[in-house]
Amino acid sequence: MEIGVFTFAETPLDPRTGRQLGAPERIRDLLEEIRLADEVGLDVFGVGEHHRPDYAVSSPAIVLAAAAAVTKRIRLTSAVSVLSSDDPVRVFQDFALLDLISEGRAEIMAGRGSFTESFPLFGQDLDDYHELFDEKLELLLLLREEEIVTWSGKHRPAIARRGVYPRPIQNPIPVWIASGGTPTSAVRAGRLGLPISVAIIGGAPERFRPVVDLYRAAAEEAGHDPAKLPIAISSHGFIADTAAEAARTAFPPFSEVMTRIGRERGWPPYTRERFDAELHLRGALFVGSPAEVTEKILFQHEIFRHERFLLQLTVGPTPHAGVMRAIELFGTEVAPAVRRALGGTSARAGAAAAADPTEAVRR
Repeated sequence: MEIGVFTFAETPLDPRTGRQLGAPERIRDLLEEIRLADEVGLDVFGVGEHHRPDYAVSSPAIVLAAAAAVTKRIRLTSAVSVLSSDDPVRVFQDFALLDLISEGRAEIMAGRGSFTESFPLFGQDLDDYHELFDEKLELLLLLREEEIVTWSGKHRPAIARRGVYPRPIQNPIPVWIASGGTPTSAVRAGRLGLPISVAIIGGAPERFRPVVDLYRAAAEEAGHDPAKLPIAISSHGFIADTAAEAARTAFPPFSEVMTRIGRERGWPPYTRERFDAELHLRGALFVGSPAEVTEKILFQHEIFRHERFLLQLTVGPTPHAGVMRAIELFGTEVAPAVRRALGGTSARAGAAAAADPTEAVRR
């Protein structure tokens, strides 16, 4: 199993003005986090795209390119690229260039995003929400298959026999579909033969098993071998030396951001009782000691048989020192224990990626 971290590069807000604080510091901290994740043996680091004052990254490829210069083996992915409101040509070019800089470690995780600010920002109509993603995903997949592209659609100007450069080292560069657990996303990814990342951020994980089964069934029906299509599970969590310390560090920023976003969406305030209810084995949060997080990963592996697990350690602006310790524990204690239990080793690409660039994705 590949084990990794993802982040949205959260920053605190001035409670009086709502303005972002500390974006330069957050980017510096983020690069330190990615470098440490590589050093302690984690397999993947993902960075999300947002266009809000409470997040520091609007272009994951730029941050990941900076990270490529200070890492050696860890795979670098968006988490996610909001493909619906972006230009697939630019997305492909940015990640192809990242692939060159990182010597074959780039991935694209394509999704609709959990916020809508990017749609009016880039002149997209939210009424076209579903059409935009389907059409732009079609173009993105064509771009990675063909160097000279001819394409036409409804929401972007046509392309007539134009070369798209640079070309990545990986052929094809991995494209994952990010899903919040909807059957439609699972079926789309399965039919296209694309790996899927399923986000579980609340409730019992067992309720997502039908979505994973549907994905595998759709893939098989379309002629793809489900055994060759990786599945990732992504969740919120935090790791510390003790469970009490992990909960004490994680809850305040988690509660603040979930309550603030909840006000935008009509949710009730996020309480400590709700947080604690998700900490048990069948809850969604991976907050605890290394042994507890290991147990939970293995428990979910029995349900999904997934090939990748990604943990969001910063749900809200979490203290950098605590995040660094969590990454250290994740890489030196949790990841080795999971690999031993599953009879595997680290899937970090290194020389294997040079020999077969798609190998790290298949594991």
